[in-house]
Amino acid sequence: MKKFNIFNFSITLAILLNACNVDNKLEVEVFETSANGNRLSKISNFSSPGIESKIEILPDQKFQTITGFGGSFTEASAYLLNNLSKENREKIIEAYFGDEGARYSLTRTHINSCDFSLSNYSYAPVEGDMELNHFSIEEDRDDIIPFIKEAMAASRDGFKILASPWTAPPWMKDNKDWRGGKLLPEYYDTWALFFSKYIDAYKLEDIDIWGLTVENEPLGNNNNWESMHYTPQEMTDFVKYHLGPKLEEDGHQVKILGYDQNRGEELQEWVKVMFQDEAASKYFDGTAVHWYASTYDWFPESLQFAHNAAPTKHLIQSEACVDAEVPVWKDDAWYWKKEATDWGWDWAPEHEKHLHPKYAPVNRYARDIIGCLNNWVDGWIDWNMVLDTQGGPNWFKNWCVAPVIVDIEKDEVYFTPIYYALAHFSKYIRPGAVRIGFEKTDDSLMITAAKNPNGEIIVVVFNEENEPKSAMLQLGEKITNINISAQALQTLVISVDESTNTN
Repeated sequence: MKKFNIFNFSITLAILLNACNVDNKLEVEVFETSANGNRLSKISNFSSPGIESKIEILPDQKFQTITGFGGSFTEASAYLLNNLSKENREKIIEAYFGDEGARYSLTRTHINSCDFSLSNYSYAPVEGDMELNHFSIEEDRDDIIPFIKEAMAASRDGFKILASPWTAPPWMKDNKDWRGGKLLPEYYDTWALFFSKYIDAYKLEDIDIWGLTVENEPLGNNNNWESMHYTPQEMTDFVKYHLGPKLEEDGHQVKILGYDQNRGEELQEWVKVMFQDEAASKYFDGTAVHWYASTYDWFPESLQFAHNAAPTKHLIQSEACVDAEVPVWKDDAWYWKKEATDWGWDWAPEHEKHLHPKYAPVNRYARDIIGCLNNWVDGWIDWNMVLDTQGGPNWFKNWCVAPVIVDIEKDEVYFTPIYYALAHFSKYIRPGAVRIGFEKTDDSLMITAAKNPNGEIIVVVFNEENEPKSAMLQLGEKITNINISAQALQTLVISVDESTNTN
């Protein structure tokens, strides 16, 4: 005899009753990106039978305030835009920053060169120039600065910029090299002055720098490309005695984020030192993290630990990308299949190999962003916005994937499914939104929810399964049913009237 399922019966009955009472009908706009071909497509055809689960939105449960979502202005991306037709350049910038696009609100750029530069360079090239009399951002004037300015012109609401150095100029370091080494103590004040001059120089270009990270990946990258090493105590002392006081003296009210490398045990060790006491934490406005420690784990324990160590400070994911891969050109299906490998597939230590299995790029993005949001992360930044079909340009040949791939020889543009996955968050969850609570009965669905400053509620649902799902969505006394395709990401938009009048 077939077992009677009272839960499914109750939900189905509720929906049938709801159909007779339009006052209890929750009106929702639904947008879906899926392996079956949807690309942020509006979905309106939902059927009532066969509801499998329930999602209840709990707006009275409030968590972190959202800073934003976006990607990075790199020399590589800017160079490629310079080599496209005006039409395609504008198309990409509008797609990222325009009202009809992803509406990026939080971005990143590099101070001095990085691996995704065409060559090594510094804004302070003259050895021994301790007063930085020869400081110049001339290297950025033909690529990064125009890119940022055009993005500013396209963005109605504007966006924040987080700037990160990969290294000080070699003459300030103990190994006199772009790669590895440490900042010599006699140059601590000069390096702090460097940050201040950078902020001033960009301000003269009418570009405000919202925040800084002290150093990109202070644990290093095996000396493959630009890097500079700190211990947690060295970085904390540099900020406490040099960088923080210098920026304060010069009147720069920028955010300073510490760490800026992978989540996991290292993150916990760093925040213990950064926020060990008031004197140490005074100048740190938060912590920056990367996702490269695993292709599937977003490390909720370490994120929770970082939040609890500094509950009033920012926790921002500052870099993520599909690394160690040459982009697959105009083949959406690849981005949904578990075929991608990362650096750890080959190079991770044996005891960490299990963290780096093959993965589907879209799934990794969706899981990670939702996992981060549900564990106190308030901002999430992708790496390069644009790369070529090789995964560069990159002076070290460290090939990676970006949401938008271009062929500058043919003047062609490919918006990968990753672009649409990111837009599910950046376009709809706006700066100042507050993450809110939810309850769900289907553990296979990943969900996050936020209430925007204008009162609308945004719910993002991810179905990684190979079968479609259906659910009853409830907010207060109002309900509706939704269907989500197999391998799909959905954003549900509940209007201001609906979200503020649910009784």
